[in-house]
Amino acid sequence: MTLTELRYIVAVAQERNFRRAAETVFVSQPALSLAIQKLEDELGVQIFERNRTSVSFTPIGEMVVKQAQRALEEVAQIKAIANQGKDQLVGTLRLGVIYTVGPYLLPDLIPVLKRKAPKMPLEMEENTTANLQDQLANSRLDVIIIALPFDGPGIATLPLYDEDFNVVVPLDHPWAKKKTIKTAELSTEKILLLNSGHCFSNQVKEVCSEFNSSIGEIQQGNSLETIRNMVASGLGITVLPVSANSGKYHSKLTREIPFAAPAPARRIALAWRKSFSRLKTIEVLAESIFATKVHGVRRIK
Repeated sequence: MTLTELRYIVAVAQERNFRRAAETVFVSQPALSLAIQKLEDELGVQIFERNRTSVSFTPIGEMVVKQAQRALEEVAQIKAIANQGKDQLVGTLRLGVIYTVGPYLLPDLIPVLKRKAPKMPLEMEENTTANLQDQLANSRLDVIIIALPFDGPGIATLPLYDEDFNVVVPLDHPWAKKKTIKTAELSTEKILLLNSGHCFSNQVKEVCSEFNSSIGEIQQGNSLETIRNMVASGLGITVLPVSANSGKYHSKLTREIPFAAPAPARRIALAWRKSFSRLKTIEVLAESIFATKVHGVRRIK
């Protein structure tokens, strides 16, 4: 059994496809298949069930892959210990961000982080919380920016900031001159929200319970900016995080209206594996986020 073979089975587990797995570890598919077959023969168990269209774990195979992931993390930890005294801020950091944060945080974050850690380029992935959680657990990402609550075995979190939600309406909407909106008032409106795979929609529905018993209509979109444009066109109204309503994203055809107190809000945080060895990068990333000027958010001290 070799570390290379362990990397191969983890790659197949992550990709669920031998061809793509081979590409990620830079070997040919026959070489990868042969190495995995050799490991299965050595262990005397079948790790994967294969057919023409998919790859899946056997029950024992899933346990083997999880242990392989832990073994590879321990090897990385050994290297980190050996490199103590060297700069943890040198080398790529793999960062995941949920869709409803990335566009509004990253443009301000990158210049700050570039000054604080010029030798630490970011490899970035925007995705849903569920997909980011899987990639973090599988060691494909080092740290992710998500909305709380968020937990999982072996995961640490650091709250960063809170931000309120605002109602966004067309300029010709009867509410356009209102100073605040009560959540109960949304119950008869046509509401535009992100598809249900996005945690932001679930958060809005949770804090605005009227949606669950609404006699109005809910229509879904693929991005906050698409939804903003649908509102501008007069299709309905929406709820957006306040960070999405800064001047550079504002539409002249819409108006943002705060909720009446207590305003619905969300808390944004960093999450990483407790076994992640480059903890200095987490510290600097958090400091850089705190140093940004993201519109309307309240830093958590």
